[in-house]
Amino acid sequence: MNIYEETKFIMKKYGISANKSLGQNFLVDDEVVSKIVESADISKEDLVIEIGPGLGTLTNELLKKAKKVIAIELDNTMIEILQDRFSLYNNIEIINQDILKVDLNEIIKKEKEENGIKHTKIVANLPYYITTPIIMKLLEEKGEFESITVMIQKEVAERLCETPGGKLGGAITYSVYYYSEAQKVLEVPHTSFIPEPEVDSEVINLKIRKKPPVEINDEKKLFKIIKYAFMQRRKTLLNALSQCELFKGKDEIKDILNDLNINEKVRGEELTLQDFANIANKIL
Repeated sequence: MNIYEETKFIMKKYGISANKSLGQNFLVDDEVVSKIVESADISKEDLVIEIGPGLGTLTNELLKKAKKVIAIELDNTMIEILQDRFSLYNNIEIINQDILKVDLNEIIKKEKEENGIKHTKIVANLPYYITTPIIMKLLEEKGEFESITVMIQKEVAERLCETPGGKLGGAITYSVYYYSEAQKVLEVPHTSFIPEPEVDSEVINLKIRKKPPVEINDEKKLFKIIKYAFMQRRKTLLNALSQCELFKGKDEIKDILNDLNINEKVRGEELTLQDFANIANKIL
């Protein structure tokens, strides 16, 4: 039985359909599932935290590779299915909670102490509507995990994997680059899901950096400056940053930009992460 047939069987057995309010689309492509698991580079020493396992399609393959899988699922209906489907496995823990409210660092710490887990990896097929908050939570909390392998909307993947200063970049591009090395893995057509979403997806892998690529005195200042630079993209950097309370006024911004040989008429999207770091480090 392939994954498509298996998924249809489970949906019929439990009398369910995808929950649109939770952004559910069930992956039914065997090749894509294999590629996601392969790109996550999982071994028998690893803890895998899977976000939004749904019917357990990915979970089924992750359990074969990992020492333990912790599946975090919000939908109560899916919890029942996961518990039934994997009742005979001894290397899975299912948590019925909103991932945005889960303390992943506490979970990882416990697993290392109690089960001798050496490495932790995040794997997820994320709902489109909540992709950015989840990824930023994972990165900003600086969890003790090595990588994040996720399937997300293709358009979002393009922004996350862009180089800072590239034409497809946004504020999140700089954040992702600061915390990780992003790599595209596989494009996934909308036909790989039931029901089919309106857009294509892409699998990406974020390898967490041990050290940021730039030296910064205050991370909060750095990301606030980047945020303001991109809030109104058509504005020049000088005008965009003049709305930011970190600066006393335009004259201070002009002085900083002149000291750094940055044209005050440049737009934020044209700057590198190092440029933004240099600006942040100039603020007293």
